[in-house]
Amino acid sequence: MTRRLAVLAPTLLGVTALVFLFLHLVPGDPVEIMLGESAVAVDVESLRRDLGLDRPLPEQFVRFLGGVVRGDLGHSIAFRAPVTEVIAARYQATVELALAALVLAVGAGIPLGMIAALQPGRAADLLIRTLSLIGVCVPSVWLGPLLILTFSIHLTWLPVSGRGSVAHLVLPAATLALGMMAILVRLTRASMLAVLGDPYLRTAAAKGASAFRRLTRHALPNALPPVATVVGLQAGGLLAGAIVTETIFSWPGIGRLLVQAIAARDYPLVQGCVLVIGFTYVLVNAAADAVVSILDPRGRDDA
Repeated sequence: MTRRLAVLAPTLLGVTALVFLFLHLVPGDPVEIMLGESAVAVDVESLRRDLGLDRPLPEQFVRFLGGVVRGDLGHSIAFRAPVTEVIAARYQATVELALAALVLAVGAGIPLGMIAALQPGRAADLLIRTLSLIGVCVPSVWLGPLLILTFSIHLTWLPVSGRGSVAHLVLPAATLALGMMAILVRLTRASMLAVLGDPYLRTAAAKGASAFRRLTRHALPNALPPVATVVGLQAGGLLAGAIVTETIFSWPGIGRLLVQAIAARDYPLVQGCVLVIGFTYVLVNAAADAVVSILDPRGRDDA
């Protein structure tokens, strides 16, 4: 755990550097992209000076890094407000969607994987594995519109888009959760099968432990660490997947904000959105590492 925390700060610094370099070293002048080819030279130079792009690259990075430390990511050109305020207004919606998708994926994926592992080769196992394979292969860009056509347009059970009630959350959360759920089903099944044949389970059975106790107190805790690791990785990935899902369902989160910022050529806001998504991904993975170290004491390195 100590070693993981020690590398957290350098990792965040690396993410900051990558975001800065990626957006500064791509071909094209960001100022000309924002203002358009018809912009006059005076306006171009004025905006370049306001954004600090007239300074040497190392100096720009130091200023950008200092702004990140202070929580100052610049000023949004499209929204005419500080980037941190614009992102903060949308961040809660993305977290809400990601958490709903995470709960749905974990709440369905792990139990289904356990059921499949307890009945290997039987009808339930084959059905669950087939459905999970379909879930892995179906892209959200296709699944989202399909769910809208089915449950919003034809059945009129759920709203098409927007954010407001729990009903607005169902379809985007299901779209975002399907891929992760399918992965967890297959991983849980494989992990459970690996531990169900271990000698300590036979010992527990010989001592009179019930099947339920053997499953919940012995097999499941030993099967969970690899599953928890993947949950952490996939939870961070939900933010990236939310870009497509939020756009499909007009969900007012960071993913849709990023698309709007790109369309508006809002360079500071694009940089801020990418940075926040990157930071969140790293922090979620660090939290997942901490959970795994608790679930599996053999992985601790606090010595």
